[in-house]
Amino acid sequence: MAEQGGLEGGQPVDLSKHPSGIVPTLQNIVSTVNLDCKLDLKQIALQARNAEYNPKRFAAVIMRIREPKTTALIFASGKMVCTGAKSEQQSKLAARKYARIIQKLGFPAKFKDFKIQNIVGSCDVKFPIRLEGLAYSHGAFSSYEPELFPGLIYRMKQPKIVLLIFVSGKIVITGAKVRDETYTAFENIYPVLTEFRKNQQ
Repeated sequence: MAEQGGLEGGQPVDLSKHPSGIVPTLQNIVSTVNLDCKLDLKQIALQARNAEYNPKRFAAVIMRIREPKTTALIFASGKMVCTGAKSEQQSKLAARKYARIIQKLGFPAKFKDFKIQNIVGSCDVKFPIRLEGLAYSHGAFSSYEPELFPGLIYRMKQPKIVLLIFVSGKIVITGAKVRDETYTAFENIYPVLTEFRKNQQ
């Protein structure tokens, strides 16, 4: 196995999987789960320390835990959204902890249909990118309106992933349901980025 290039957490990068030598870092995992019971949000907000509920602003209890550092949106229907975890395992662990809190408050909460809905990753190619040229040559996939947003928005079809590409060489990769889509999308775009590398003056 060819192993050179950047180190991630002290581990050599597997170049058969990451030919660019760059492994995108997962920044945020969004998952959902069904607690499969109706919830009294006011009661939850009153009893749980780490919960806020402002029904005029938003129809869910917002709950936070420190480990894994996450935020949950808990709806009266029993549906829950968990955000902020840095890995799929952490997201599931956090969701289980929230479910447990709800159970301890006396609701018959279950843990059904846990699903990763979105994975956000990021990386830095460490060279500046000519966004105008990229937008022009990949017009079908790109939208670049620097007056509105400084990044180029690249909507990849295969895998179906959205990449935000910045002049600085920083890349944000969003829309994946499994982490390999994040990696594949980045490897797909990497040769394009090198093609539109800015020549440093």
